[in-house]
Amino acid sequence: MSPSTRHEFQSPPSAARRWESAALWLFRIATYVILICGAGVFGNIVVKGSKTVFTSTAPFINVAFFTEAPESLYVFEYQGQKREMGDREFRAFKTTHPEAKDIKAESYVYSAGGIFPCIVGTVLLVLGSMMIALTLGVSAAVYLSEYAKQGRAVTLIRLAILNLAGVPSIVFGLFGLGLFVIYLDWNVSLLAGWFTLAFMVLPVVITASEESLKAVPKGFREGSLALGATKWQTIRKNVLPYALPGILTSSILGIARVAGETAPIMFTAAYVVRDKLPWEGLTSVSDFFFQGVMALPYHIYVVSSKIPQNEYTERVQYGTAFVFLVIVALIATCSIVMRNKLRNRYKW
Repeated sequence: MSPSTRHEFQSPPSAARRWESAALWLFRIATYVILICGAGVFGNIVVKGSKTVFTSTAPFINVAFFTEAPESLYVFEYQGQKREMGDREFRAFKTTHPEAKDIKAESYVYSAGGIFPCIVGTVLLVLGSMMIALTLGVSAAVYLSEYAKQGRAVTLIRLAILNLAGVPSIVFGLFGLGLFVIYLDWNVSLLAGWFTLAFMVLPVVITASEESLKAVPKGFREGSLALGATKWQTIRKNVLPYALPGILTSSILGIARVAGETAPIMFTAAYVVRDKLPWEGLTSVSDFFFQGVMALPYHIYVVSSKIPQNEYTERVQYGTAFVFLVIVALIATCSIVMRNKLRNRYKW
């Protein structure tokens, strides 16, 4: 562009401008590469996992995969045909076919049945830990934002919270093992998993909740106090409702992290195989909280790294990962919908 046609407010070309433009394109390309890689990973899971989850005949969903527990797969030949049966079906088959009593079959661990106990355990772990994290986190944020006298002590507390956000999950798992499982003698249980996961996401919840509380205009507080309301009434009626959308945003981030963690629940809450569902065989209410559960991330970890890999374990891996992504997406979507409804309700 010649000097005569350049706009009078347009900056003249320079080396700094060219470097800035090159850096902008470098960041843009890097962003696109990351998005493409992420899409490739998710696309691979969806394509391979859908082969396990969906079928070509009605009801077009692999019902057994969603309703049964994991079990060993037996592959054998019978009357010239190759057959695949789960452990229970295989034992029933040999009972009804006495001639097949001594039949030779290859067995593959965790390659048959379904993942229903894993789904139940994951949902329970996510819901329980997020309830604890939101209760403790919002309470701490309210204190730091509304009640605490701002000074060096509060600054150090905030710094500690930020540092906790960067602690690896394996450290929280060992912390939960030492405190809840061993010291408090909760054993490997739902309760130990809940508190371990809750403590892991507390920094995110506290930080996001405090920022949401600070974003509420001071005029809301001053007007309520001027009309004679107490401080707690002001916070409960005039501050928290308007901060809830931001608080729910922190819960969405927490859900994404809690649901995908393996190390903390491996030490505190998860079993590889559990015959009964959490609500089965209870002799008292406390038994529900002091029992371990199966969980999708731990199941994926075991199937993909602790047993010999083959075509049968691969379909279980990708099917489980596909269902896991859908469950996390559904829980996060519910939080987003609630946040948007509250945001529209409490606009100022």
